[in-house]
Amino acid sequence: MSEVLRSAPAAPARVDTDRPSAARMYDWFLGGTQNWAVDREFGRKVERVWPHIRIVAKQNRQFMNRVVRHALDAGIRQFVDLGSGEPTIGNVHEVVRRHLPRGQRARVAYVDYEPISVVHSTAMLDQDRAQDWATVAQHDLRDVPGVLADRDIRRLIDFSKPVCLLMIAVLHFLGDDDRPGDLVRAYRDELAPGSWLGLSHIASDEAEPVGKIQIERFGEAYQKTTNPLWVRDREEIEGWFDGWELVRPGFVHLPDWRPERRVTETEAEGRPFAWCGVGEKH
Repeated sequence: MSEVLRSAPAAPARVDTDRPSAARMYDWFLGGTQNWAVDREFGRKVERVWPHIRIVAKQNRQFMNRVVRHALDAGIRQFVDLGSGEPTIGNVHEVVRRHLPRGQRARVAYVDYEPISVVHSTAMLDQDRAQDWATVAQHDLRDVPGVLADRDIRRLIDFSKPVCLLMIAVLHFLGDDDRPGDLVRAYRDELAPGSWLGLSHIASDEAEPVGKIQIERFGEAYQKTTNPLWVRDREEIEGWFDGWELVRPGFVHLPDWRPERRVTETEAEGRPFAWCGVGEKH
């Protein structure tokens, strides 16, 4: 784990640190240290509302790590992590560094709109001495032209070649007015054939009645943060893969995408609360 996770720079000026941040709470749910008291206090509150949040957060991170490893196995050497959030446990460039065959090179671009996350991610890459092959850019992922034209991203990422685009647990922070399906299509249209899309999203349609109530209340609680959250169902989320060919095993729950071990009984309790998939552009 990077030292930056244990010692992060101070928050940039004019950044609201009085309200909890979804990125910093996600770090706390994963057991990281890139969070403040306001995030931990609110995190404990929403954990009482939805007790499965830590399980689902860890399953989500593990899914992302598996996507990165399998993309490398498929020959992809470029990664763009949209809405990357706070550097925490199992960052994309760390997974790439561990799994990339000796003598080969890869490129990683992190994208996030929160100044604090960008500052912390920049410090992480500096400390990891990864600046020559990894970067972070401050953009709202809804600004597709801005993201794709960013000078630092363009320095590393060649969009005429396959890219693994990661939209991991980020689209549930976009409301219906943001038209997340159109956003996915806009990125797809700019990617080269052979590119992958890794996507995950919180859901409730297969949860038991008590679980449905809990996650809906969890979503309501997030309306009080800097990152309001929307819970959706399988049909809507899976529809965003139109124009992509789902790679095996298709559109599934987080622990069921190319699992590397059998989940425990406790871990299985988190299964119904998120959907995920990986699509390939042809």
